[in-house]
Amino acid sequence: MIERYTRPAMGLIWTEENKYRMWLEVECAASETLAEFGIVPAEAARAIRERGSIDVARIQQIEAEVRHDVIAFTTAVGEKIGPESRWLHYGLTSNDVVDTAQALQVKAASDILRQDILRLLEVLKRRAVEFKHTPTVGRTHGVHAEPTTFGLKLLNWYAEMQRNLKRFDMAAEDMRVGKLSGAVGTFGHLNPEHEARICERLGLAAAPVATQVLQRDRHAFYIATLAIITATLDKIAVEIRHLQRTEVREAEEYFSEKQKGSSAMPHKRNPITSEQISGLARVVRANEQAALENVALWHERDISHSSVERIILPDSTILTDYLLDKTASLLDRLIVHPDRMLRNLELTGGLIFSGQLLLEMAEAGMSREEAYRLVQSHAMRAWQQDLNFQQEVAKDPQITRFLLPEKLARAFDLQRQLANVDTIFARVLAL
Repeated sequence: MIERYTRPAMGLIWTEENKYRMWLEVECAASETLAEFGIVPAEAARAIRERGSIDVARIQQIEAEVRHDVIAFTTAVGEKIGPESRWLHYGLTSNDVVDTAQALQVKAASDILRQDILRLLEVLKRRAVEFKHTPTVGRTHGVHAEPTTFGLKLLNWYAEMQRNLKRFDMAAEDMRVGKLSGAVGTFGHLNPEHEARICERLGLAAAPVATQVLQRDRHAFYIATLAIITATLDKIAVEIRHLQRTEVREAEEYFSEKQKGSSAMPHKRNPITSEQISGLARVVRANEQAALENVALWHERDISHSSVERIILPDSTILTDYLLDKTASLLDRLIVHPDRMLRNLELTGGLIFSGQLLLEMAEAGMSREEAYRLVQSHAMRAWQQDLNFQQEVAKDPQITRFLLPEKLARAFDLQRQLANVDTIFARVLAL
């Protein structure tokens, strides 16, 4: 069992206090950089750094009067700094601070999310290898298809999460940008070199071009990536919910000794974690729609995006963090029943080998159309009369005329169907 990942609380990144701290960090970085250029007095930059502090209650008190959050912030911070506060926010517009600080918040959130993804990948890889050669029936449309292994199910999820990690790294990097180019992005008061140095000081890249705001295609791409990640988690959860059904019982969530499944039915063992994952993933997908709506703003800026982002960025990152953690724990402690998998695989008396039997008969000289007709007729009769398909075809002279008993048995060889499992694993794990 993996050691539970003790991560910083994602929610702390999105508190009002931390938001203002990030605003102040941008203000300090700007003042210190401009001091290096000889624009802001060095003692003023030092005073802003040393005496500037956050008082959330005071900021809110001022905002209630002025109805402008950044003015309330600069006023409250300026009260702490003293006379040197005249150099606070020098050459900047509100969103120079807000968007750049938000990039710092997203960067911190992304660091946590990346660790979550890596943890889930470790669990998926380990359990995929554990069940690499555990046979189970593959299902298409919910109906038995051909044999597979439980390890291959897990390997597929592992490969998908690898792709999600690549997407996430790209989206997180796309959000690691600041802008300090003024009210309409023309550097009316500072210049591009100042912006580049301030952003470098903050560990950000400078946006090559902006209006008053960073363009919201970046944010839409980021939330879309979180939506894709949580869609993968939903996919995993849906599969486990199916496998835990009483009629299937091939795998199930860990159920503690003192856990209860129902107030009325003492026998119940419900897939509640998987259902939570499926439900909450819907919220992240819904947030992506809002993020897309934020891309189109009026001219160089309006504030229709701002109120939306106060909800969707915290909610989406917090939910994704939570769901990645829940999914890793779910899979780490997943109870797997190999005997039940084999029993279900054998449930239809060899029906799942009909495709291989068809190929054997065609290879032996029967036309494909005639072979398909014969195999399907036996398959349908086996379905309808609950017969053993393998035994029934072995009694048909039209089939045994083409296939000797050894050749016929080979058509129903489970290990033959799964002969390439090691190759698939090697192909995926080599990436």
